[in-house]
Amino acid sequence: MQPIRSQLVGAWFVFFLSAASAAAMDRWLALAKFESNNNDLAVGRAGEVSRFQITPALWKANAAAGSSPRDARTAGRVARSIMDERCVAFERHRHRRPSDFEFYVLWNAPAYLLQGKPVSHTVAGRARRFCRLVATRTPAKQVSSSEP
Repeated sequence: MQPIRSQLVGAWFVFFLSAASAAAMDRWLALAKFESNNNDLAVGRAGEVSRFQITPALWKANAAAGSSPRDARTAGRVARSIMDERCVAFERHRHRRPSDFEFYVLWNAPAYLLQGKPVSHTVAGRARRFCRLVATRTPAKQVSSSEP
């Protein structure tokens, strides 16, 4: 009787974890929420623009001329362009996809992971808060930004 009960508990646990992860927030929704509270008009202290807080140099290098960081879809495409390159470099080095923690570090301070430097306490703290946000349930009205 004990092995069957153990199997049922184990199956329930796996189901619960998969259901919880299915309800987790998309990384891109979490990143926009974390960086600017989804504010398309946000401008950071160093001039970062868009809901993703992209530095002016990265915006200029990755956005089409004349495109507006105030447009959520454009900002999403630019952010993905930046992260595609960083994630490819990470995957080439580590032979796996980045975790949520590593995803945020790649976004906020890529040199730590791409150049093998230890992650600072400040960036690690922000990455942990980002992970907690990703793990939260996605509000029912919010649509995934998988395709900006």
